[in-house]
Amino acid sequence: MSKIVCVKKFPNRLEAELAKSLLEAEGIMARVSADDSGGMEMMPIQLVGSVELLVLEDRLREASSILNKRAK
Repeated sequence: MSKIVCVKKFPNRLEAELAKSLLEAEGIMARVSADDSGGMEMMPIQLVGSVELLVLEDRLREASSILNKRAK
Protein backbone atom coordinates (compact mmCIF):
# COMPACT_ATOMS: atom_id res chain seq x y z
CA MET A 1 0.00 0.00 0.00
CA SER A 2 1.32 3.40 -0.99
CA LYS A 3 1.71 6.07 1.66
CA ILE A 4 0.37 9.62 1.46
CA VAL A 5 2.93 12.37 0.82
CA CYS A 6 2.95 16.12 0.29
CA VAL A 7 3.32 17.10 -3.36
CA LYS A 8 3.30 20.87 -2.73
CA LYS A 9 2.71 23.46 -0.01
CA PHE A 10 0.54 26.52 -0.57
CA PRO A 11 0.12 29.82 1.27
CA ASN A 12 -3.67 29.46 1.42
CA ARG A 13 -6.50 26.95 1.07
CA LEU A 14 -7.90 28.46 -2.14
CA GLU A 15 -4.68 27.85 -4.10
CA ALA A 16 -4.43 24.32 -2.72
CA GLU A 17 -8.05 23.54 -3.64
CA LEU A 18 -7.49 24.79 -7.20
CA ALA A 19 -4.41 22.58 -7.56
CA LYS A 20 -6.37 19.65 -6.12
CA SER A 21 -9.05 20.14 -8.78
CA LEU A 22 -6.39 20.19 -11.47
CA LEU A 23 -4.92 16.90 -10.29
CA GLU A 24 -8.32 15.27 -9.95
CA ALA A 25 -9.18 16.31 -13.52
CA GLU A 26 -6.10 14.30 -14.55
CA GLY A 27 -7.25 11.25 -12.57
CA ILE A 28 -5.01 11.74 -9.52
CA MET A 29 -6.72 11.57 -6.15
CA ALA A 30 -5.58 14.42 -3.91
CA ARG A 31 -6.38 15.83 -0.50
CA VAL A 32 -5.86 19.24 1.07
CA SER A 33 -4.46 19.29 4.59
CA ALA A 34 -4.43 22.51 6.61
CA ASP A 35 -4.47 23.41 10.25
CA ASP A 36 -7.29 25.93 9.75
CA SER A 37 -10.38 24.07 11.00
CA GLY A 38 -11.60 23.34 7.48
CA GLY A 39 -11.34 26.98 6.44
CA MET A 40 -13.36 28.17 9.43
CA GLU A 41 -10.38 29.58 11.37
CA MET A 42 -10.04 33.28 10.77
CA MET A 43 -6.32 33.45 11.60
CA PRO A 44 -4.04 33.87 8.58
CA ILE A 45 -2.58 30.52 7.54
CA GLN A 46 0.91 31.97 8.06
CA LEU A 47 0.21 31.92 11.80
CA VAL A 48 -1.05 28.35 11.93
CA GLY A 49 1.12 26.67 9.28
CA SER A 50 0.99 25.97 5.60
CA VAL A 51 -1.60 24.22 3.46
CA GLU A 52 -0.38 20.94 2.00
CA LEU A 53 -1.63 19.12 -1.07
CA LEU A 54 -1.34 15.37 -0.51
CA VAL A 55 -1.22 12.51 -3.01
CA LEU A 56 -0.35 8.83 -2.94
CA GLU A 57 3.40 8.34 -3.10
CA ASP A 58 3.20 6.28 -6.29
CA ARG A 59 1.55 9.26 -8.07
CA LEU A 60 3.93 11.89 -6.66
CA ARG A 61 6.10 12.29 -9.74
CA GLU A 62 3.12 12.57 -12.09
CA ALA A 63 1.32 15.03 -9.80
CA SER A 64 4.41 17.17 -9.43
CA SER A 65 4.88 17.27 -13.19
CA ILE A 66 1.27 18.38 -13.73
CA LEU A 67 1.56 21.14 -11.15
CA ASN A 68 4.90 22.32 -12.53
CA LYS A 69 3.54 22.53 -16.08
CA ARG A 70 0.58 24.54 -14.83
CA ALA A 71 2.84 26.97 -12.96
CA LYS A 72 4.76 27.92 -16.13
